[in-house]
Amino acid sequence: MVHHLPVQEQPFLRAQWRHLAMVNYEVDPALLRPLVPAGTELDRFEDRCFVSLVGFLFLEVRLRGVRVPFHTRFEEVNLRFYVRREAGGERRRAVTFVRELVPLPAVALAARWRYGERYRSVPMRHRVTDQAVAYGWRFGGRWQGLELVPEPEAALPEPGSEQEFITEHYWGYAATRRGTVEYEVVHPRWNVRRAAATVDCDAERLYGPGFAAPLAGPPSSAFLADGSPVAVMPGRRVAG
Repeated sequence: MVHHLPVQEQPFLRAQWRHLAMVNYEVDPALLRPLVPAGTELDRFEDRCFVSLVGFLFLEVRLRGVRVPFHTRFEEVNLRFYVRREAGGERRRAVTFVRELVPLPAVALAARWRYGERYRSVPMRHRVTDQAVAYGWRFGGRWQGLELVPEPEAALPEPGSEQEFITEHYWGYAATRRGTVEYEVVHPRWNVRRAAATVDCDAERLYGPGFAAPLAGPPSSAFLADGSPVAVMPGRRVAG
């Protein structure tokens, strides 16, 4: 599925998202329920709930069509989970975030202000080669990170697969003090490659004590998505 921009509306942000490293863990729904934005419900795959640790590169960033000097290329690493909402005669399958890390304080501030997202600014780095993709962040006095070693062959996710469930969410929801904010994320389907993952993460301090055990265990799956140009539409409040 390719989501097309509404004719009457222009994106708040345009960018390239590239080299998306996705490491996915099954978790108890009880861990996520307190974090579910009002007006949405947990989305499940085969009656299982997932969180995903995702690292990627933000490239060619433009806000309202304008390049922001020194803020057009940077890393992001986030921990996200999956929700849905019935609206406009459709089921909107979406992501919501436990925490998002970026290296630029201005980006974190803008995202918190515009969308109510849980951004934090920390030193970050990345490495992209033909053999592996890695993202690192400095937190708690040491470098942490994730690394994926992908298989060579890339393809679109199989219909009904876990890969399709993880990658094909085209909406975002954020719980703010003023209510739930909804925004659309427009991009084509992504090719993916299965991968072996290595993760070193102080999950308890970054995300909360309930996330320490799941993220310390083996993931349900890991894969590298190639990414694409994306457009993030303006947010609007949908629940108080």
